[in-house]
Amino acid sequence: MFEPTDALAAPRFTGIRTFARLPHTTTLDGVDCAIFGMPWDGGTSFRSGPRFGPEAIRSASALLRPYNPAQAVQVFGNLSCVDRGDSPTVPGYITETLGRIEEYVQPIVEAGVVPLGMGGDHSITIAELRAIAKVHGPVALIQFDSHTDLWDQYFGLPYNHGTVMRRAIEDGCIDTARSVQAGIRGPVYAPEDVDATASYGMEFVPWRRLARMTPEQFGTLVRERVGTGPAFISFDIDFLDPSFAPATGTPEPGGPTSHEALEFLRALTGIRFVGFDVVEVAPQYDGPGQQTSLIAANVIYEMLSLLAVERKNR
Repeated sequence: MFEPTDALAAPRFTGIRTFARLPHTTTLDGVDCAIFGMPWDGGTSFRSGPRFGPEAIRSASALLRPYNPAQAVQVFGNLSCVDRGDSPTVPGYITETLGRIEEYVQPIVEAGVVPLGMGGDHSITIAELRAIAKVHGPVALIQFDSHTDLWDQYFGLPYNHGTVMRRAIEDGCIDTARSVQAGIRGPVYAPEDVDATASYGMEFVPWRRLARMTPEQFGTLVRERVGTGPAFISFDIDFLDPSFAPATGTPEPGGPTSHEALEFLRALTGIRFVGFDVVEVAPQYDGPGQQTSLIAANVIYEMLSLLAVERKNR
């Protein structure tokens, strides 16, 4: 059983930075969830910087503790988790980077371990989904985001953080009939962009609709949509209002608070998750308190809590 360093025996400001002070190891034996970084921002279209996201999230995660009272679950202790380090990337070469991330994630999935990736810009999600789909088939996507990422091209080219979900659908990685995009808001390029999610057969929950729902209502909607099949959460940090998470490449005002975001995430119990990621943290745009990295670390903690609740209820 892999667990964090005991904060009552070694102060949180000591030791090499890993996520939640978990052991850094590449082993997959006896592991339930492998957390890893994807330091890449070659797919950004405005503000770069998410290559430094994994490092910042790890530092912000030092305050996490083993028991989650909001979910009434012992996270570390019920789950054996490791920080597996960072996947390889090739600065300036997006298709090569995506291929190397896929190769990195593949053995994690094949070992029956749940991969949890820290981005990195959103373009990296297709690499994770390709690896997962080879083992589990097309998955239900639950996407927390202010953008659909369904555009066909940017600058005449197919790979970008704004085209990732369209490529993943085309590759057969996403079961659109079981998928949900939530939190979408902000201006787009044309009227047809508003209908893009529905046109691919996914449930569209823009922020103006989601803001009127309770977390319980949202959880019920997602569970009914996803069913019993495998599911993947992709959480773009720009889902949150930039007053709570300013350190991201394409911020969109008018979104949820950090409390609301965590509550919507906590509502997703009872789903068979086979992977997660948190993307688009660009820490150089944060304040001295690094609030975006802090909320990203807690989002990951809630993802781990969903796994822990699932195992507890088996």
